[in-house]
Amino acid sequence: MPATLQNKLENVLAETLVPWTGEPVGSSGLASIIAEGLPEGGAPQLTLTLGYPAEKSAERLIALLKERILEATGNKDVVVEVKADIKSHAVQGTLSPVTGVRNIIVVSSAKGGVGKSTVAVNLALALKHEGAKVGVLDADIYGPSQPIMLGVAGEQPMSRDGKTFEPIKAHGMQMISIGCLIDDEQPMVWRGPMVTQALNQLLFQTNWDDLDYLIVDMPPGTGDIQLTLGQKVPVSGAVIVTTPQDIALADALRGLRMFEKVNIPVLGLVENMSSFMCPGCGEVTTLFGDGGGVKTAQENNLALLAELPLDIRIRQETDGGIPTVMAEPDSPLGIIFRDMALYTVAKLAERPCDYKRAFSGIKVEVQ
Repeated sequence: MPATLQNKLENVLAETLVPWTGEPVGSSGLASIIAEGLPEGGAPQLTLTLGYPAEKSAERLIALLKERILEATGNKDVVVEVKADIKSHAVQGTLSPVTGVRNIIVVSSAKGGVGKSTVAVNLALALKHEGAKVGVLDADIYGPSQPIMLGVAGEQPMSRDGKTFEPIKAHGMQMISIGCLIDDEQPMVWRGPMVTQALNQLLFQTNWDDLDYLIVDMPPGTGDIQLTLGQKVPVSGAVIVTTPQDIALADALRGLRMFEKVNIPVLGLVENMSSFMCPGCGEVTTLFGDGGGVKTAQENNLALLAELPLDIRIRQETDGGIPTVMAEPDSPLGIIFRDMALYTVAKLAERPCDYKRAFSGIKVEVQ
């Protein structure tokens, strides 16, 4: 490829922003960029290898790149291809990975009632929509909600050996929840150690099948349960969910400090219920405050992964067992959740990889 064309392509990549991250194409989790072309005058071929899945959303990036390349080079025949190379990323301490799981992402809030479970289920479904193999672990023992949100309430997991669980299939994902093992109205009157033991069993005794991402819907709070999980569960990254109001943001900061104590990287902050649009007049109201998530993210050097609206459809769809990303993936609401998910795993793709797995099958013998 002529040097001038190569330079123009490199400039386009440096100046074009990825739609879901707002960062240059040359960053945002790209594993490699390969530009190839025919002899001078031929159409160049551009292959981008992302460190995360974007099977559906890649079309937006491809269209944007073709437009920018046409402006820069005058070449309308350029071929742009986007691939994914999902790797396992480093976890805290020396914890060993969970069998069948490449990456664990926990969705957390230090305060209840901020929509954490709704964010978690749509994050999982968005990643599945983009081509990843995804599982959901409902770690909220006291208030499990994922069985209802995923439309599998009343289903129970099978056990082939009497010791481990087969995950329940829901919308093409694998899931497990204490809510699938107890009666709907049975309260979990358990102390911390019992809850921790139950979560360990759900995580380590479920036969996860080759997952790229396991999304863990954490219980609210920053107490003994969360700290114990942080010390025993190999987590690649965390997402903190909050609302714009000051009291929720203060709790979100406590959650951030908790993850810092157990050396779990926080991938970013999601501000839920950012605004409400009146369905009658179209007026937008910030019911719970304005700009709190942006300010908190900036002050703590965190990515603001999404500002999600307060919309009755989100509640109706999750209550109906078909969350927004599944019900309307290409709607404005669906794309907000999909962009949130892609931004999340793009930040994860920037993290160091876990090389322990590469050597797990090597044996050293001393003669």
